[in-house]
Amino acid sequence: MSLIQPLPDGPLDIVGDIHGEYEALVQLLGHLGYGSEGRHAEGRTLVFVGDFCDRGPDSPAVLGLAQRLVQAGRAVAVLGNHEINLLREDAKDGSGWFFDARMVRDHDKYAPSARPTPAQRRSIVEFLSQLPIALERDDLRVVHAAWQDEQIAAARQLPLGSVRREYDQWEEAATAQARASALEQRMARELEQWLHGLENNLHQPPFLHAHAEHEANKQMLNPLKVLTTGVESTGREPFFAGGRWRFTQRQAWWDAYTDEVPVVVGHYWRRLRPIDRSVVGKGDADLFANTHPLAWHGKRGNVFCVDFSVGGRWTERKAGKAVGHDFKLAALRWPERVLQFDDGVVEGTTGFGS
Repeated sequence: MSLIQPLPDGPLDIVGDIHGEYEALVQLLGHLGYGSEGRHAEGRTLVFVGDFCDRGPDSPAVLGLAQRLVQAGRAVAVLGNHEINLLREDAKDGSGWFFDARMVRDHDKYAPSARPTPAQRRSIVEFLSQLPIALERDDLRVVHAAWQDEQIAAARQLPLGSVRREYDQWEEAATAQARASALEQRMARELEQWLHGLENNLHQPPFLHAHAEHEANKQMLNPLKVLTTGVESTGREPFFAGGRWRFTQRQAWWDAYTDEVPVVVGHYWRRLRPIDRSVVGKGDADLFANTHPLAWHGKRGNVFCVDFSVGGRWTERKAGKAVGHDFKLAALRWPERVLQFDDGVVEGTTGFGS
């Protein structure tokens, strides 16, 4: 069985990035008409686009519910970049609920966060290890970040359960390339001259050219990374995102997507209302700055990002604001092309195929 799996037949409800927001997920499933066991009176099926975990207050509960639904045949899911980080034991910003190494650094932003028991940890890893990278059928494709033919073809040749091994091999290849080309030494010299490190948002580093080159190489040499984090190229200015300074910019790959089959993704932190993205640590270019929040996008108007930034609710909690005012969990109903939000609001999408 391949890392590219078939989508189920029939009508679908495609749920955006959840990021540990268990209450939002339960409310959304209720509004969609799913019972506690994931059954729907109209025979609909749930599809999760990945990024179940990190940042929110109860990642174990989100993953536990998703696992029960998938294993019962009521839902399907793809891996997001946050799940791959977990599988690779790569502790990143917001993952202190799972990794002890991040607990202290994450506390001020994200605490309190539910932590898994040892049995839950094993179950989470086992569940995520068997998820595919993408799902497809004749009328629709689902992937976390980018549908790119070359990288999809590479993933199609890989068996389920191989994500960590294959991902690690491509990471090692990029590191070997950096070592062989003296890029590694150039990166070390850059850090010697910049003493504040790359996780300190109070001190913006100069543009570190060797780091930019290495980031771009690691991104584009690894097909699984492209599919789960997107297409990137060397930037011009450093920006702070995901808890560290970065030097490559995400690209709107959908502007070059010419296939007829529509694609649904998450990952990109779309917003229903105008919000300063820097409040959630997103300092990179806003790929939706000129796109209506309910619009399909891309060259053929057949790509839709269903991530409405529910992962930013930690900022509302920290500020004592009403939780859910600015950051939403959404599901795209297919084939209706209607959005259901966790607060009960329903909105039609626009611009499909235009």
